[in-house]
Amino acid sequence: MKSTKTILSLIVMLCASVCAFAQKPSPELLTPTNHTLVLIDHESQMAFAVKNIGIDQLLNNTGIVAGGSKIFNVPTVVTTVAARTFSGPVFTQLSDYYPPSTACIDRTTMNAWEDVTAYKSIVAKGKKRIVLAGLWTSVCIAGPALSAKAEGYDVFVITDACGDVSTEAHEMAINRMTQAGVKMMTSTQYVLELQRDWARSETYGPVTDLFKKFGGAYGVGIIYAHTMLKH
Repeated sequence: MKSTKTILSLIVMLCASVCAFAQKPSPELLTPTNHTLVLIDHESQMAFAVKNIGIDQLLNNTGIVAGGSKIFNVPTVVTTVAARTFSGPVFTQLSDYYPPSTACIDRTTMNAWEDVTAYKSIVAKGKKRIVLAGLWTSVCIAGPALSAKAEGYDVFVITDACGDVSTEAHEMAINRMTQAGVKMMTSTQYVLELQRDWARSETYGPVTDLFKKFGGAYGVGIIYAHTMLKH
């Protein structure tokens, strides 16, 4: 009898241990406080030549990332290149959340990591994880991604908020960064990874509103569901 009770106790303890372990999220996941987001050169002139993704989709994905970072108060750096003399204004999907007059660091360097002001702003956030998105993937994203990785940072790239002059240029840049240990994700994945639980009511409304605005078919589905649940 004593042996049976001991076995049952061990089973209960094992189940409790397994359940507790199952509830612990992976340390690989992003949270609102464990990374810095860097948005690079989402500007008109840079977008004209983009071929790997439709401009409407690129604009929406940029809005998802920028809006999501605001909702979750993610430490964010926005930087442009030659905004007044060549590349032009940033997308309104970005400037609505980060006005250029107060938020943008303009550069001459193609690699933001080599710009003193941009570099200092990024590292001053104090996060060992850096998430990047911008134009072009093979130049202005690969440069800082590989540079940050070389300095020991854990680097992520939001691939569908990036663009390049051809699909090959974009894909080769992704391959090169992946081989160096940079991790890839998408704009929707980024925001939903930060939300993680729909019971988090303080961000549920803002996040679903964000996808209604920029989420395409997913956003239409949310509008439909919210409308039907009212009946």
